[in-house]
Amino acid sequence: MLALAALALASEASLGVHDPLLAAVLEEHWTAQMYVSPVWATQLGDHRYDTRLDDNSEAARKRWQDKRQGYADRARKLTGLAPGDALTRDLLVAKLDDELRVERECRFAEWSFSARSNALVYAADLGRAHAVKTVDDAGNLVARYQKLPGWIDTEVRNLRLGLDDGLVANRASVEKVIAMVDEELAAAESDSALGAPLREAYPIPGDKLGAFHAGLRQALPPVRAALQRYRDFLHAEILPRARGDGLEGLAALPLEGCYATRVRQETTTELAPDTLHQKGLDELERIHAEMAPVGDKLFGTTRKSEIFSRLRSDPALHFDTREAVEQKAREALARAQAAVPRVFGTLPKAECVVKPIPDHEAPYTTIAYYWQAAPDGSEPGIYYVNTWEPTTRTRFDAEVLAFHEAVPGHHLQIAIARELQGVPSFRRFDELTVFIEGWALYSERLSDELGLYSGDLDRMGMLGFDAWRASRLVVDTGIHAMGWSRGEAEDFLRENTPLAENNIVNEVDRYITWPGQALGYKLGQLEIRRLRAEAEAALGSRFDLAGFHDTVLGAGAVPMAVLETRVNAWITSRE
Repeated sequence: MLALAALALASEASLGVHDPLLAAVLEEHWTAQMYVSPVWATQLGDHRYDTRLDDNSEAARKRWQDKRQGYADRARKLTGLAPGDALTRDLLVAKLDDELRVERECRFAEWSFSARSNALVYAADLGRAHAVKTVDDAGNLVARYQKLPGWIDTEVRNLRLGLDDGLVANRASVEKVIAMVDEELAAAESDSALGAPLREAYPIPGDKLGAFHAGLRQALPPVRAALQRYRDFLHAEILPRARGDGLEGLAALPLEGCYATRVRQETTTELAPDTLHQKGLDELERIHAEMAPVGDKLFGTTRKSEIFSRLRSDPALHFDTREAVEQKAREALARAQAAVPRVFGTLPKAECVVKPIPDHEAPYTTIAYYWQAAPDGSEPGIYYVNTWEPTTRTRFDAEVLAFHEAVPGHHLQIAIARELQGVPSFRRFDELTVFIEGWALYSERLSDELGLYSGDLDRMGMLGFDAWRASRLVVDTGIHAMGWSRGEAEDFLRENTPLAENNIVNEVDRYITWPGQALGYKLGQLEIRRLRAEAEAALGSRFDLAGFHDTVLGAGAVPMAVLETRVNAWITSRE
């Protein structure tokens, strides 16, 4: 049974490809990718490696780098391909080249961790990533828990490698991860994040469920002991040498070229940091001008400082219960789902649901995120919303948040990509920030066109979110290319966005620990809007918004230059 499933999955790796040599590269690359990323493979429905964890050792990283270099070299040599195959070759080579440059120039595995990405989060997320539907699934999850102590100890070895070369995380991130682990270790096993599978109602017989619980309980103490060792290492060896105020950026580390490489990977452009910085400032000036008349209608003032102060401080504009945060998200999602058939020809089959962010990460992470649907339709896409300390969660941006993370944003785009027919696997599942986040930010304004915002207050939330993404161009480049401190970055967000204080702190943490990622949102949005404006001007009455959207989303996440080519071809076909 497994062999047949593996064969079916392997054939999907080269769907739509005609050249046999290119198909061979794709098949080999995808099979190897699943082997080195077994937890992701499980999420995608490939169950060949369900008892394995990712090999996070230095030797495994080097082997995988060598393999990918070989795939890139083989693909690069292929010439005379049909246009579709040539595009697939170019996308594969660009993807592999970017991955290899980043790993070699940035060495993130040896020093970088955060509240969003650390040993505890990896371990605690296993229960979400590894769905339990059968007795075998349950046994495989226990097998993975049994391997976690070795995986966690290897993380410590990786961080020691970086420390020996002067690579170390920033102090705030270290302190937050220590606090997260302390909280986890203080909880009873049955109430802990690691023990979450003990609290789930799985569709397996009672006696088998009891055996699963027993196996998990036996596996948990060694995992907790490894987390204790991880925590003690962070406290004793990393924290004393962690980077402090003013040293948060990549420039403080011996990693010349890392930031330029990250900018190229996340934006698919060669734009320089100072160009991106100025683009953010220009966008902020435009967005703040849009805010003024809305602020006048709502609060009787056009001054952005007074508008932001009112948005942050008025208790009536904040939630009072966790349930209210979740309910608002559900209502916004339902409205969007009813409206999108008007402007899309293709809609995903996968459903989207709302859930609160798990408590073990909620105090330390951002306001929301999207968890992708299972490709086989067995699990819906999940819009995770942060309900922690609900009185700090603002009502005015709840709708725009749902539209960005769920529909017509991430869920719609990612689910459509995963359901594409006749496209190689890596293109269906690849994640290019500038495309994925650019689309989600474009969707926030599209939702306004669809009349989805309840009123001026919610439209102010949309404008606030746009200002936030423009600020990211300024803050990310400020931190990593211009030597800004954490305090300078936080002050800039306070002055230019209506973000709540806890969100500002967590966002700056994110920019520090995930350099370059924040740049893709605004750049992608601007490019999609530019292409739409050009299509509207060229086609006039022949312009079809649903057709435009289907063209943008119809090839998966692609670099901006490829997107432009697709849209131009669509325009020509309509003229």
